[in-house]
Amino acid sequence: MQIAVIPAYNEAKNIAFVLKNLQSCNLQQLIFVANGCTDCTENKILQINSPQNIDLISFPVPLGLDIPRAVGAAYAKQYKPTALLFLDGDMCGPLGSTLQNLLKGIKQGLDLALTNCYPTPATTDLANLVLKYRYKVNKKLGLVPQIGLATPSHGPHAISGKLLTSIPLKTLAIPPLALAWTAENKFRIGLGATISHHQLGSPLRTMTHTQNIAATIIGDCQQALHYLEGTPLKEIWQTPQNHTPYRRQRRFDLLEQFLSHYS
Repeated sequence: MQIAVIPAYNEAKNIAFVLKNLQSCNLQQLIFVANGCTDCTENKILQINSPQNIDLISFPVPLGLDIPRAVGAAYAKQYKPTALLFLDGDMCGPLGSTLQNLLKGIKQGLDLALTNCYPTPATTDLANLVLKYRYKVNKKLGLVPQIGLATPSHGPHAISGKLLTSIPLKTLAIPPLALAWTAENKFRIGLGATISHHQLGSPLRTMTHTQNIAATIIGDCQQALHYLEGTPLKEIWQTPQNHTPYRRQRRFDLLEQFLSHYS
């Protein structure tokens, strides 16, 4: 069984495009995690006429970056999927073949199939700073030859059912930490697809948003490096997530409540 998890925060305009990308992937279940939506996103999802079965998990408040991914993964475990695909609800570019290739990577033996979103060099100082930290994590893991600068923080990706049943689900809310845990526990990691960042189709945001995303990924990479240097996961969770505005907004409290029912 192959399942997709789609986080959605005010994505009423994009949901139809996202669904179109998913329809060629031979998925049996779609799990939408709507959170803090004020634009009828849930109604759009409920109106979808799709050959796949659809589950809608709805939170009245925003969960923050990456928390919905962990929520969807916890919910998906009841189906015992062989592959779990993650696709953000704002990614409406031409991604059909990319998603198929990620699932193909899982079928061929990968436990974490990533997308390389920088097949060509970055063109801004901010992007290069983020890539510097992504490189530090991947180098520490010895994965640069296999995955370059790819990370589950960026772009669609997929995990195997085996990894889903093993990984501490909270780590999925800090993607570089999930990558580090996966590598440290000897699961197979590789590239499943390559597509330019601009082809993901995510809407253009403000510079403030871009800077906050960059700061969040850098902070997450630093946390992954602390883990790789020997900091136990228990201490990682006790570290306040207050380094950047977007990290502060992650609702780990709501995630833990959800996990108490579904993990």
